[in-house]
Amino acid sequence: MVNIFTDSVTKTVKTIILFILEVIIFLDLNNLFDIIGIIDFKTAFLIILTVSVINAILWPIISYFSLNFFVLTFGIGTFIIDGIILLILSYFIHGFIMEPADFITAPLLIGIINSGLAIILNFDNEETYYRNIIRKRFDKSDDEQPDKRGFIFLEIDGLAYDVLVDAIKNDDMPTVKSMLEDDSHHLIKWETDLSSQTSSSQAGILHGNNNDIPAFRWVEKDNNNKIISSNGFGDSGLIEERISNHHGLLSENGGSRCNLFTGDAPDFILTLSKLSDRHVLHTKTWYYLFSEPYFIARVISLMLWDILVEIFSRIYHRLKNINPRLKRRGLKYFIARFGANVIMREASTSAIIGDILDGEYDKVYTTYMGYDEIAHHSGIRDPDAFYALRQIDKQFSNIKRVIDSANRKYELIILSDHGQSVGPTFKMKYKLTLEDLVRTYLPEHTKIHSILYSNNDHIFDNVSLSTHLKQNRNRIKEEHEKLREVAEILRNKKDKLLDRKFFNEAEPMINKIEDIANSMGFDIDLTHDDVVDIDEVETIVLASGNLGLIYFTQWNKRLTYEKINDAFPGLIRGLASHPGIGFIMVKSSVYGTLVFNDDNIYYLDDDYYKYPNDRFLDKYGDNIADHLRRTDSFKHVPDILVNSTYNVDDDQVYAFENLIGSHGGAGGTQQYPFIFAPKSWNPSKPIIGAENVHKFFKNEMNKIWDEEEKLKEN
Repeated sequence: MVNIFTDSVTKTVKTIILFILEVIIFLDLNNLFDIIGIIDFKTAFLIILTVSVINAILWPIISYFSLNFFVLTFGIGTFIIDGIILLILSYFIHGFIMEPADFITAPLLIGIINSGLAIILNFDNEETYYRNIIRKRFDKSDDEQPDKRGFIFLEIDGLAYDVLVDAIKNDDMPTVKSMLEDDSHHLIKWETDLSSQTSSSQAGILHGNNNDIPAFRWVEKDNNNKIISSNGFGDSGLIEERISNHHGLLSENGGSRCNLFTGDAPDFILTLSKLSDRHVLHTKTWYYLFSEPYFIARVISLMLWDILVEIFSRIYHRLKNINPRLKRRGLKYFIARFGANVIMREASTSAIIGDILDGEYDKVYTTYMGYDEIAHHSGIRDPDAFYALRQIDKQFSNIKRVIDSANRKYELIILSDHGQSVGPTFKMKYKLTLEDLVRTYLPEHTKIHSILYSNNDHIFDNVSLSTHLKQNRNRIKEEHEKLREVAEILRNKKDKLLDRKFFNEAEPMINKIEDIANSMGFDIDLTHDDVVDIDEVETIVLASGNLGLIYFTQWNKRLTYEKINDAFPGLIRGLASHPGIGFIMVKSSVYGTLVFNDDNIYYLDDDYYKYPNDRFLDKYGDNIADHLRRTDSFKHVPDILVNSTYNVDDDQVYAFENLIGSHGGAGGTQQYPFIFAPKSWNPSKPIIGAENVHKFFKNEMNKIWDEEEKLKEN
């Protein structure tokens, strides 16, 4: 009882202090910039008081009827509505002059002051007067709530099990730590598939199927060499169509909030695979976001603060000479950072809290992306990355308080989809990119296209490949039209060809045919599955962290080891022997799938090494061979799969992208995320692969629901 009284007094005092400071700062800034005319303290007091009361009482109704307007204006409409309120007030408050141009600036100023003070004073947003008023509107009585227990899944993108343990020890995640100490939850380590990145993991977790997702990006040879990108606006929807059986984790009364895929949820918001769906404009979840009048202002304040934190982080890294570090992070990164670490974080929390108070959905899943984005560029254990975790933990604290006081019972599950591994980039370490290395062993005029920039899971893929692919398709079409002409020429030269010999065994077959064609006076190009003109070879090199994918796009099927060696002598040997390459995988028409590391070979199909004393795959985990076999079975596996080396002593990998915290391949902590589950949730065996996380979650939810049904019957 004493604690409840003390908390009430504390909140009241905080609210009064916040209000007085808001009045003073508004008065000073307004008079400094003359936004609504020169006013005195009394006028400023009346403006802030009246706006606060009107927002608290009327805003839930206003936002309900103006919801579509707010969504279509990306939240700017909230300032316009507040501007209209201020305009009306100007007719009743002496000295208050409101011009049409002030419709945005005046309410924006009030909102930023309110939100900024709450942030600076650490005045938790869940304790504000507005939120408490709105809570009463949302929260349903016990009679209105379903008896069925609900489940809230909170994903921290890219957080490895080991890094979470460090964060808990360092008190960077006090909410998670308290749940461990209360013995309500426990930590479970699980292992990702070979493609340790969001699209593969979320496909497995949410849909129970991540088949045929070899990396973050891949080439589909049978689809006009189309490059599929997991964060492509259209590609994410295409991927979900392929993997969904309509019985995903969130099917049957679930909600998806700020994820890559929906998990077949009937209700979704800010989910990339469904952004073009009209339904997204009509979900009431938007109401949870815009029910607070200063939500957008708060986000803007946090964005400005996050920019300052990023600038400070760069200065800190320089002064401390922290290495490895990325020396160039341009304007795009600022946008990506506050987009992931502020906008999506705040949207996720508001949406989840609304879902809990409303109590309609049985299971809701959201993703917190900020840590992953920052760890990519600052490092997985950098102070900046732990700062992101502290901010996420605050969201968990807010959500947990709402769950504890909600009328419907919810279980809270926190997890990550993959980890990250740290290390200098491949280019930092070896002074060349993966494309440069590949180019070294290809003919001089070979055309290479590569995408080796950040595999940002959260920003749309804005790289246009249409011109490149259109030219490639047109060229192939033209060459195929020449086939009849080629066949006629060969028939006419048949006798002379029979007298020729293929000399110089080390010479590629393409060169042999070129020599013969030139000496015989053939004015032809040869193009089919096995033979191409070397000047017209197209090679695409893609990267997903420290995993590389190499495709030779004029062959419309996966190129075999024998054909690669014949067309590009030295390429496989050169890649496998490079000190920065841990292993490469190719398909042999004779020996099955081969995994190379320097002179050693692992025969994947037969499970044995050429040199048994050098088991070079062991450092990538006990299950690496199984992961490779699974990837090898995918339809769009590359001609050559490349994984950087993993330095066990330093626990470092070398990303082919410009990232010092990376994921996507094998090696280190990127392969080992976590599940923070209720104590009663215990897997019967180690969880390996995202599809098994899906099975584990479904099994545990069904067990609880079955027990509830039995209790009802009794």
